[in-house]
Amino acid sequence: MLTSRHRLLAFVLGAVLLAALMTSAHAAPRVRIGTLDASSPDPVRLEWWSAFRQQLRELGWVEGENVELVARFSRGKIDQLPALAQELVRLKVDVIVTAGGFQATHAAKQATTTIPIVMTTGADPVSLGIVASLARPGGNITGMTTITSELSGKRFQLLREVLPRLSRLALLWHMNPASALAVPDFEAVARSARIALQPVGIRGADEFESALVSMERERAQALIVLVSAQFFPERKRLADLAILHRLPTMHGQAEYVDAGGLLSYAPGYPEFFRRAAVYVDKILKGANPGELPVEQPTKFELVINLRTARALGVTIPHPVLLRADRVIE
Repeated sequence: MLTSRHRLLAFVLGAVLLAALMTSAHAAPRVRIGTLDASSPDPVRLEWWSAFRQQLRELGWVEGENVELVARFSRGKIDQLPALAQELVRLKVDVIVTAGGFQATHAAKQATTTIPIVMTTGADPVSLGIVASLARPGGNITGMTTITSELSGKRFQLLREVLPRLSRLALLWHMNPASALAVPDFEAVARSARIALQPVGIRGADEFESALVSMERERAQALIVLVSAQFFPERKRLADLAILHRLPTMHGQAEYVDAGGLLSYAPGYPEFFRRAAVYVDKILKGANPGELPVEQPTKFELVINLRTARALGVTIPHPVLLRADRVIE
């Protein structure tokens, strides 16, 4: 027969168990975010994703508590992106966040028309058929655009300020639809300035050496490198080869200059990833991705590597140095 003490203990234990069950029943389910990156998980790339995670935490999405991140990298192998995107769909992620430009977003778009997709980077998504417009993207895709094509003229201008006698210029680009968009822009700018342009399209970083040999053979005096997820992991090797072949370089990401390139004029990529986290937060709270405008960068930084300038025998004009946001001594 139960004593009063036993009945009280049973009541307390039952109340505790009921409270635990009710708490579990009302706890918010863990959200699953899939990330699809066309590049490789090198330390700098992971810093960008760390900025994304940090912003998520500041917005209340904490890994291991109410959110899980499922990361997939194609390591520059574009043909693997569709399978990786489909894998994220099978895992029933709530949102897919893409990086590495057009290829990753295109693969995600082909894999799903219902799961929201947030771009961290990419060239003109309207011209590429990713969204209907920047103001009202429609469908299930929104995010950031690097508007690379619109920066062509500015990068060209800066390179000419550094090399006023420039008459022959090479352009290195990865052979994909996004990079192809920028080639005509540079051709038009070079034509108006009466500068001979040598566009060299390659399919991978293993063609760097032959590409730069051909540029040297054509007597190129400088090189503009278009942003590419495939080139990014090999930026140090590209910088070394450019110095070897005496080619001053202009880049669309500061990280190439950190690796030994000469100049870059670009937005800060960690900020793209932070802004992508803000978009993910809005979507998880009920926003329609098709009604969230695609954001364009508003701040650009000029980065100069003086060590590389000295190695190439290039003198950076004082006015250009004064405009630099960061100088690598």
